[in-house]
Amino acid sequence: MKAPELGIKIGVSEHGKKNSISDVKGVKVGHVTLIQGEGKLIPGKGPVRTGVTAIIPHNGNIYKEKLLANVFVMNGYAKPVGLVQVQELGTLETPIILTNTLSIGTAADALIDYMLEQNEDIGVSTGSVNPVVMECNDSYLNDIRGKHVKREHIFEAIENAKEDFEEGAVGAGTGMSAFEFKGGIGSSSRVVHIEGRKYTVGALVLSNFGKREDLTIAGVPVGLELKDWPGKGGEGKGSIIIVVATDAPLTSRQLYRIAKRGTLGLARTGGYAYNGSGDIVFAFSTAQRVKHYQKDPLSIKALPDSILSPLFKATAEAIEEAIINSLLQAKTMSGRDNHIRYALPKEELIKIMEKYGRLEKS
Repeated sequence: MKAPELGIKIGVSEHGKKNSISDVKGVKVGHVTLIQGEGKLIPGKGPVRTGVTAIIPHNGNIYKEKLLANVFVMNGYAKPVGLVQVQELGTLETPIILTNTLSIGTAADALIDYMLEQNEDIGVSTGSVNPVVMECNDSYLNDIRGKHVKREHIFEAIENAKEDFEEGAVGAGTGMSAFEFKGGIGSSSRVVHIEGRKYTVGALVLSNFGKREDLTIAGVPVGLELKDWPGKGGEGKGSIIIVVATDAPLTSRQLYRIAKRGTLGLARTGGYAYNGSGDIVFAFSTAQRVKHYQKDPLSIKALPDSILSPLFKATAEAIEEAIINSLLQAKTMSGRDNHIRYALPKEELIKIMEKYGRLEKS
């Protein structure tokens, strides 16, 4: 259940049909969820609460037909792979893989293998490939030292990708926490009309950040109201990975501007980029493709900067709701050393939102 279904309105822009990043045509998401064992942590052996999430940017060969992209790093306490080349060249040429911090190497190596299988010319008649992999630390619930994510899980997540996908404690979000509740994968979308044309902005988050008291939903201090709810622990340390997709024609420079606005949506939920938190926003556009073997001058269309404000606002709104949806979609989970992350209590949440006059009646 997402925020609008509970009567919680975030922002003013129209939602996409699915209220998901996959409202941007061609974008798909796949998960592999790994859950095994209970009780005391035995480093390397469990309990396991982790997984992989793959974001497929379009239906074609992403290496041969790259997308314009960029990234904004709000807080660099993170171990991503591939962002430097994206910032330098302004293009995305692989699926985006999300996983846990100590599985970043395995994921990058597997993604390279996947791209080599799809493109026999890499390293022969052309150069290398730039895998994009990002992470959060799920060690509060997961035996992260076990590196339980394997090569086959990356392939499986990519092959599982579809338009309709689960959210919450699934895939890379399996062991994640947000505001000392159960966090994970969340998504949302917004539709805007600019100069007679309709554009969609979709966001997907891997939420693993925040102190309980900071949680804010639609302007309501929910975290303060629930500060004594059970399950606190871990000091609110963690990170968030945010992926923004749009079908609006934008340059890489403009996508950097979009990515920066993503932090506004994060802030509206109570994200403060504390030390120990890695906060990254990755943005790409599906509106046009850059051919790998392009020799002629590029012809790139782009909206004028002067009319981008509706997209900026839609981005912030979609991210704000995606974070809240990651909480609403997640279920209570126990993990290593019997740590428990409770789901955000919906009945209590409804009472709180009613108390502040922020619940819309159907």
